[in-house]
Amino acid sequence: MTGDDLRIRDGVARGRAIRFLFDGREIEGCEGESVAAALWAAGIRGWTSDHADGPPARTAFCSMGICKQCVLWIDGVRSEACCTPVHAGLDVRTRR
Repeated sequence: MTGDDLRIRDGVARGRAIRFLFDGREIEGCEGESVAAALWAAGIRGWTSDHADGPPARTAFCSMGICKQCVLWIDGVRSEACCTPVHAGLDVRTRR
């Protein structure tokens, strides 16, 4: 995990910048992108949902909602991060 924002800024039409929470940490995203894309752009490459001390067990893999590797608790509902659009105030968690 890095602190680098990897969004391409110049020449790409983006939605307005918004903020949401990922395990209590404030993350910036853009309207119209998926939760997985916003996390990836914020430098978050994986997350552990089963064991707090282990290596990341989940990440964006297929980016089509088929593999279920990016499942997170999004506003209290278990959802695929790659298929869920980000919006202001969203509460994303690795554990229920």
